[in-house]
Parts: sequence; structure tokens; C-alpha cells
Amino acid sequence: MILTMNDENVRTIEDVREVLETTGTRLRFRRQGRAESYRWMEETLVRLRYLQAGKRDRGTVRAYLVRMTGYSRAQVTRLIERYRRSGHIRERMYRRHQFPRRYTDQDLRFLAMTDSVHEYPNAASVKRVLRRMATVYGQPEYEGIAGVSVSHIYNLRKSVVYRRLTNRYVRTRPVQIGLGQRRKPHPNGIPGYLRVDTVHQGDQGGQKGVYHINTVDEVTQFECVAAVERISEHALTPMLAKILESYPFIIREFHADNGSEYINRVVVKLLNRLLIRLTKSRPRHVNDNALVETKNGWVLRKWMGYQFIGQKHAARINAFYFGCFNEYLNFHRPCAFPREHTDAKGRVIRRYPYQDYRTPYEKLKSLAGSTRYLKPGITFALLDTVAARRTDNDMARLVQQQRARLFEIIIAVRDPRLSLRALQAHS
Repeated sequence: MILTMNDENVRTIEDVREVLETTGTRLRFRRQGRAESYRWMEETLVRLRYLQAGKRDRGTVRAYLVRMTGYSRAQVTRLIERYRRSGHIRERMYRRHQFPRRYTDQDLRFLAMTDSVHEYPNAASVKRVLRRMATVYGQPEYEGIAGVSVSHIYNLRKSVVYRRLTNRYVRTRPVQIGLGQRRKPHPNGIPGYLRVDTVHQGDQGGQKGVYHINTVDEVTQFECVAAVERISEHALTPMLAKILESYPFIIREFHADNGSEYINRVVVKLLNRLLIRLTKSRPRHVNDNALVETKNGWVLRKWMGYQFIGQKHAARINAFYFGCFNEYLNFHRPCAFPREHTDAKGRVIRRYPYQDYRTPYEKLKSLAGSTRYLKPGITFALLDTVAARRTDNDMARLVQQQRARLFEIIIAVRDPRLSLRALQAHS
């Protein structure tokens, strides 16, 4: 039941005391709204001449206001103080503080576009690309977003504008592959110590998929990937020779796990002819070959996926790898380089600060005496020409286009009725 009470006849302090004694504590009153309550409190204070009343009478009026409005004693005291200073009790319009917006919708468009063409890497790598687009390649439209912090990139990725511009943002899934390990190489800051591993593109219908060969230099993270139809001497040996030849610096050591595709006499003969040592991983040391395993997930699986690809497409995949993909990995894709220090307990702590995100080519040039590591006939002037002929984003777009054409051919060969657009709609 809702009752409306009229207290216009309550005009003296004695009337207020009588109301308080009559109602007791069993009756509860509920206010209609803030504006209505404030208006009633102001009229009551004026009618009862609160400011002219004594201390005891003011306490009685305060108790009356608390009883009728349901406000706490502290809140009623604050409202009475407002009435004392201004003569009125009015609602205060609250204006929420808003920080000025630093990054415009146009900045978010460039961030979303860079994320998309580079297949959504981590924020530190994206920040490095944005900074390079503004400074190295001199594109002024990237200057606004180039100064964003690594942590704030994740905040911008949650914004409405960013999500409207991108199709998806998927966090990188860790790849866990159990491998036997044996001996760990020690490059001591000198490039030319390669890690190698093989990635299989699956089986389907009794047919074997293509094999990817992934090689990574431990110091500079220079990377070269290739594809072979099968793991055999006839297919693997010439491709390994091509991979080793594609590196701009001298190769000193070749490190693999215990797989028989690399630990065999044919590979040893090839490496001995090139004066390259062969090392194997140690048992119970899972980090010996961790770098190339990480690249398997971050590069091969991210760009080539997990779907079955037949062996007959190895030549087409190699045309993509050696045509643009390896150049993109080494000259336009920033990588994380750790800083190590030993704590008080003797543990080695690795951190990856933003300042140490560089492309493999930038890392190679930053090494002390880097010129002496280059192969005969290779100069940094020649490599600078390769690095500067396309921007990071232009090279990423080219890789995206070439990969799309490659997959369209693979899908068309598998089932001529399916096109790439139809497959995407189906998925």
C-alpha cells in the first residue's frame, strides 16, 4: 500500500517532536526521488526556520528529515550544510571526467591494417613495424600511431572502431612438441649457428603431405624455410644446399635434433664439404632446439596452417618461399631478442624489452664487426637495397597476395568445384 502524507500542518518544533513520537520506529517512509526529496527538505527547513533554531531543536529537525527521507544522518547533514551556504538544496549535475582522446579513428585504421597484413603478431612486433613505417620509410600518416605503447595496443584492439575494421584477433596458441635433445651449440654472439627442424603438413586418405624445412640462425634469427616432397636423400640434400646458400653470412654450425633425416651420412658429407659442423641436441634438455620450434609455430603454422597440403605442391610452395616469404621474414618482420641477467639465486632471467625488437637484418648489422661475417661477394650496400625496395606493410601485403594465390591453386587442384571464396564461405 502506498500512502501520500501531507505535512503542511507541521510548522513548529513541537509538531515535529509529536510526529516522531507518534510514528515510532515501526513505520518506514520511502522517498519518491532525489529531486522531490531535495525540494521537500528545503521547504521543511524554511518552514521550521532551521537556521534560527537552537542546537536541540536543530537536532530534532535533523532526526525528522532522516526519518521521512530515509537518508543517512551523514547525508542529511551534508544537505543541510549545502542549504546553509547557498539557501537551496539542488541536485548537482555530475560530469564524468574524460581524458582527451589521443589516437584518432584514422590511427586505429592504420593499426588494424598493419595487424591484418602481418597476421596479428604480438604488440611489441606491431609497434616496431609502426615505428619503422614512420621513421625508416618516412610515411607521415603513421606518426600518430607510431608513438603508442606496447601495452596500449592491446587496449586499442578491444575498441569498437578496431573490431569493426578487423575480421578477427586470435591470440597465438603455444606449440608444444616433445623432442629428444642432446648437445647445445654456443655461438658466443657470432652468426652462422643454424637450428633446423622439419614440419609435416599432415596425411590424408593414405597420402603423405608436404614437408617444410625450417632453419633459424640463433644469434640474428635469420630464417629460411623450404619445402620438399618427401624426406629422402634425393629431395633433401639439394634443398639443404640451397638453404645454406641463401644465407648472407658464413655458416659455421648446423644443429638438429635426433631425427634421422639430418643425422645421416649424406647430410654429414654435404656439411663437411662446406666446412660446417653438425651438432645434435642433448637428452633431457628441451630448450636446446627451442628457437626453431618456436619459429615452427610463429611462422610456418601461422602462415601455412594445419590443413593437409599434398606433396605435389612442393615446387609451388618453394616459389612462394624463395620469391617473397623468406625476404619478408628477414628484412621486414621484427623479432624479439632477449636480455639475460643472473639473479641472486643464480637463475638466468630473460626479458624482452621493446627496444630489442628488430628485424633479423637489423640485428645482423648491429653486431660488432658484422662485415667480417658476410660471405664473399655479399655487402651491406647490396642487402640495404633489398631491405629498402619495399616497406614492411607493402611486403606483408605482397606475401598475403602470393599466399592467397598459392592456396587458391592448391584448393583448385584438390577439387576444381571449389574456389577460394567458396571455401572461405563454407568455413
